[in-house]
Amino acid sequence: MSEEPREQETSADHFVKHGGVHFRTHVSPQEINNFIRKLPAGKRDSLFEVLEQLDQAGLISVINDHVFTDGDGVIAGGDERTIR
Repeated sequence: MSEEPREQETSADHFVKHGGVHFRTHVSPQEINNFIRKLPAGKRDSLFEVLEQLDQAGLISVINDHVFTDGDGVIAGGDERTIR
């Protein structure tokens, strides 16, 4: 088995559009949307709060592999000259 995170990705692996966090889904997008709709407003204020709630409920797993996407969705992307 390869240790390269990008080679281990499956169709259930995703990256958050804003923030680039890597996560894996365990249920359908419809189930995730229904869960989010039922969250109290205070739990939907932050994208990271929503991710935490989804992770705690077992609907997704946040993957702490230090692989992120840049603002354009490029895995491990970004121009180093613009990173401060």
